[in-house]
Amino acid sequence: MIHPNTELKFISEDIGYGVVATEFMPVGTITWILDKLDREFTPETFNAMDPIYKSILDMYSYRNNKGNFILCWDNGRFVNHSFKSNCLTTAYDFEIAIRDIQPGEQLTDDYGYLNITEPFEPVDEGTDRKVVYPDDLVNFHKTWDTQLKKVFNKIVDYNQPLKDLIKHELWQKIERIANGKEAMDSIFHNYYNEKSL
Repeated sequence: MIHPNTELKFISEDIGYGVVATEFMPVGTITWILDKLDREFTPETFNAMDPIYKSILDMYSYRNNKGNFILCWDNGRFVNHSFKSNCLTTAYDFEIAIRDIQPGEQLTDDYGYLNITEPFEPVDEGTDRKVVYPDDLVNFHKTWDTQLKKVFNKIVDYNQPLKDLIKHELWQKIERIANGKEAMDSIFHNYYNEKSL
């Protein structure tokens, strides 16, 4: 489920639609969480689908560490890619803002941690990286972990509108991590290695 203080908005001809903040979101805000309405499709189910459904899943889903395709039921599926993303996923099936997000600003992800099936060349942002690859989690998880560790403790500083979707045990774990009593699990936990099968 995407954060409630967001809306779908047309961004540009090159990008299409995206998700923008309708209110200020401080760093550490939980911006998205996997919930019970999101759909999960195994590779076998995906491969048996008609091409029209495959193309929809290719466009709007990500793959988890089991290789299953996850389709968000709400506007979460419209969050666009950026090599300078303001949100990062965690090893706990939710994403957080890694810097303050202003009203009207797009929420963005780095598609490199979404286990894409084919390389993807996004709009050039002037960064060193120009292409998203299926194995980006292998190459960049340490960088992303460092970014997450700098802000993870902020999660417990705010009223989180999506907190009710987090199980009590996981919230206790988040608090332990935020208070330095437990190590944060690496984002690499999300990696799906298709070649290992």
